[in-house]
Amino acid sequence: MNANLLDGKAIAADLRNHIKTEVQAITASGQRPPGLAVILVGDNPASQVYVRNKQKACEEVGFLSELIRLDADTSQEHLLSLIDDLNQREEIDGILVQLPLPEQIDEETVIERILPTKDVDGFHPYNVGRLVLRMPLLRPCTPKGVMTMLERTGVDLAGKDAVIIGQSNIVGRPMALELLMARCTITVCHSKTKDLEGKIRTADIVVAAVGRPNFVQGDWIKPGAVVIDVGINRLDNGKLCGDVDFEAAREVAGWITPVPGGVGPMTIATLLENTLQAAKLHQVS
Repeated sequence: MNANLLDGKAIAADLRNHIKTEVQAITASGQRPPGLAVILVGDNPASQVYVRNKQKACEEVGFLSELIRLDADTSQEHLLSLIDDLNQREEIDGILVQLPLPEQIDEETVIERILPTKDVDGFHPYNVGRLVLRMPLLRPCTPKGVMTMLERTGVDLAGKDAVIIGQSNIVGRPMALELLMARCTITVCHSKTKDLEGKIRTADIVVAAVGRPNFVQGDWIKPGAVVIDVGINRLDNGKLCGDVDFEAAREVAGWITPVPGGVGPMTIATLLENTLQAAKLHQVS
C-alpha cells in the first residue's frame, strides 16, 4: 500500500480562490473588503515568517491587511490598549496577536481582550466554549483546517476511532472537540499516557501534534488509517520533518499529510476563512 497524499498546498489554494471570489463579489456590491490586523511583538524569526506569509495571503485574496510591529519590551498595558482600539475600528474584522509573546505579557489576558467576533484565531474562551457546546462560531484555525482536509478524503468520520497526540489549547484540545462533533470516538494522548503505541495501532485517524521529530513510527499505524501530521520540526541538517516517520507511515496509511506542505498552508487559509466569516458577522450586525 502507498498512502494517498493529502496535499495541503493544493487544498489551501482552492480555499483561497473561493475566498478571493467572495471578496470580489463583496467589493463589487459596494461593501468594503474584510480587514485583518496582525500584531507582532518582538523579533522572533519564526513569528516573522508566519506573519509575512499571512500578509501575503491577505493581499492575494483582496483583504485589507494591517501589520502592527511592537518592540520586544512593549508593556502588557500598551498591547491591551492597542487591542481596545482595534476592537472599536469598524474596518477591522479580525485581530490576530502572533504568539508566542514576551514573558512580561500574559497570553491569556491578551486573548481574552480581543472581541470574540474579531477573534479569528478562535482562541477566546467564548469561541472555544461554543465549540464545546456544538455551536461553533469562529473555530481554531489548525483544527478547522484539518477538518477541511479530512472532508477531502471522502472518508465517513462517524464512528471512527481517532487518536490525538498532544493536548495543547491551540491544536490538541480543539481538535478533539472537532472530531467529537464529527461523531468520532476520541482518545487524547499526552506525556502521561500509558501504552501510546497500542492506542495508535487501533486508530482509524491519527492526529500528531506533539512537536517531536519522527516520534510516531510507521509500524504503529493501522493499515488504511488517515494520518494527519501537525508537527513541524527542523533537524540538525536543516531539513523540516513532522512528528510522524513519513516514509515508513505512507507505506501503511490510507491517507497522509506531508511536512512541509500539509497542515501548515491550511492553517493560513483557514485564518482567511475565519476573517471572511467575521466580516459577514459584522455586516449583519
